[in-house]
Amino acid sequence: MQLSFGDAEYNGKRKRTRREVFLAEMDQVVPWKALLALIEPHYPTSGQPG
Repeated sequence: MQLSFGDAEYNGKRKRTRREVFLAEMDQVVPWKALLALIEPHYPTSGQPG
């Protein structure tokens, strides 16, 4: 997602919350695509079973 100029200016002035810091660190540490590929075959799909 691309930030607008207003968003970028606002982000520079306010303190980041613990939640924002945590989520940013998780995005860097966790290989999300590999994790989702591992889980996806076992995750139930929507619709009628069987």
